[in-house]
Amino acid sequence: MFVRDVTIDIDDAAIVSSIIGPAHNLRLKVIAEGVESEEQLAYLREHGCDRVQGYCFSEPLTAEDFCELLKKGKPLLSVSARD
Repeated sequence: MFVRDVTIDIDDAAIVSSIIGPAHNLRLKVIAEGVESEEQLAYLREHGCDRVQGYCFSEPLTAEDFCELLKKGKPLLSVSARD
């Protein structure tokens, strides 16, 4: 929910940043859901988010559709925000 406006709403940006730091202090991995734009992805990378998922990479797929995607050799974006 906070990822949606992270690049335009300073309150959402503050919430996201304040979640990532303490989670890392507890040795937890942070996964951001709902990443839909390159700008959101860049913000999350800059702030150390460990993993991301969302429409920026792909719409939800069935297991069969995902297998077909892999068989066709379509390049996938990295699932790691830090790559």
